[in-house]
Amino acid sequence: MKLKKLIKKSFIAFTCMAMCLSFTACSSSANNSSSSSSKNSTSSTDKSDLSNTLVYAGESEETINPILNSHDELPNIIFSGLMKYDAKGEPILDLASDYKYDENSKTYTFTLRDNVKWHDGKDFTADDVVFTYKLLTEDKTLSSSITSNYQDIESIKKVDDNTVEIKMAKENAAMLGYFTMGIVPKHLLDGEDINTTSFNQHPVGTGRYKFVSWDTSGGMISLEKNTDYYDKVPNIDKVIYKTVSVESTKASMLKAGEADLAWLNANYADTFRNDDNYVNYDFTTADYRAMAMDFHTDFWKKNKDSIGVLNYALDKKAILNGAIAGRGEVAYSPIQLNNYGGNKEADIYTYDLKKFDKEMTKLGWKKGDDGIYERNGQKYSFTIQVRDYEEERVDIAKLCSDQLKKAGIDMQVKLVSKFDWESGYNGFLYGGAAQFDPDMVYAGFVTDASDNNMAYSNKKVDKLLDEGRHTTGKTERKKIYGEFEVEYAKEPGQVLIDYLEGNYVAVKGVKGLDTSRVLGHHAVGVMWNIEDWKIER
Repeated sequence: MKLKKLIKKSFIAFTCMAMCLSFTACSSSANNSSSSSSKNSTSSTDKSDLSNTLVYAGESEETINPILNSHDELPNIIFSGLMKYDAKGEPILDLASDYKYDENSKTYTFTLRDNVKWHDGKDFTADDVVFTYKLLTEDKTLSSSITSNYQDIESIKKVDDNTVEIKMAKENAAMLGYFTMGIVPKHLLDGEDINTTSFNQHPVGTGRYKFVSWDTSGGMISLEKNTDYYDKVPNIDKVIYKTVSVESTKASMLKAGEADLAWLNANYADTFRNDDNYVNYDFTTADYRAMAMDFHTDFWKKNKDSIGVLNYALDKKAILNGAIAGRGEVAYSPIQLNNYGGNKEADIYTYDLKKFDKEMTKLGWKKGDDGIYERNGQKYSFTIQVRDYEEERVDIAKLCSDQLKKAGIDMQVKLVSKFDWESGYNGFLYGGAAQFDPDMVYAGFVTDASDNNMAYSNKKVDKLLDEGRHTTGKTERKKIYGEFEVEYAKEPGQVLIDYLEGNYVAVKGVKGLDTSRVLGHHAVGVMWNIEDWKIER
């Protein structure tokens, strides 16, 4: 036994050494690329000096393009929008130096900043803005989940090189926030297929950091600060973004000195709380987990009326405690933590197995000899797919399955390496967030909207979300979204489980993280103020 332990310790030590050597080699390569790609490189970004480099254990990536990948960290620091979100989640000026909105003509007029450069040195102009928004509104081949956010745009017009007019067909209360999306360069993408262009792996933006290289085999994306940035230039010279899928690996990287910052499963984050070498940052997020039902499948086409009742059979507080160390809160609404959400009248389900059985009987379900409910000759049995590397989601799904089995529901958890939409699974363990405007749920909940990949449809929900989008008064909107929460709870497409905290862990020397902002799905948005961060080695 002692020999086995000695061998195991030696192996771990060897592995850590190999990881360190591999990382150093990759970093050197990245820095060589950086110095050759930027005439503004300084001695602090020399390949021999990593003291001012942030290594972030992030998420797996396939593309870095704000049109196709709107919620991840990298587009937010490589690209800039006409607007950006501040600490309170309110849209403020960014590439636009000013804007006006004319209510009579429903037209936004944006005046652009002077002397903004793309990372390749070309001038940023109104042509780029027009090109970007025409892609979103006119390109019928575009495969993007966010196009429904821009469907109220009637026309985009260049007035001059520094002025753009965007006319709306309808007044849209959420529109100013959607103008935060990163602008893409016309001179590099005109005539390209935006879905497949190599630009998606070699992005050029106007933001705080420049793309340098992407080592796909080593899982490392290298960035350097944009010394020509039009606003405050970041203090940190380089960002090394490690594309990591497995949650336990992120924690191991922090402990081994292979990462400076990571978003962690709450259970892993807790292991760092008593270690003086690390700092835990607990953000509020609007990020929730749910079982999202796929209405393309026959089971839910026949049994749509029997989704909401599952809430009675789930002890969500126990799931919260068991899967994520209690760091979050029980979920009942997809906009529960939004400023316009949180209507308690939508919290219509409690954990009550007697109530569950009573409601199931009303719906025509009866338990079979095996203890599983049946109706019309069909068992209440469905499959939920979960990506096997997302431990927190796997834990949540398994706890849901165990509880439902005791109540008489056969929920089977199918572990997959990536989501498989062709195998007929009845749904997946979903994550989503509406951290800014509540209209952020529109694309995923309205019939045939651009992010409604589960084919959920509810006429009352459609009507309320359309009204919420096209009503401007705050009081009126809050009332509308409160009604939406109630209607959705009555006939949901998802069984909401829990909201998560955004548990980040940083090495002690990383300074400047600001927990003021509510973060989004996958706790995205942590680097919203990265220009203010510092590293003290």
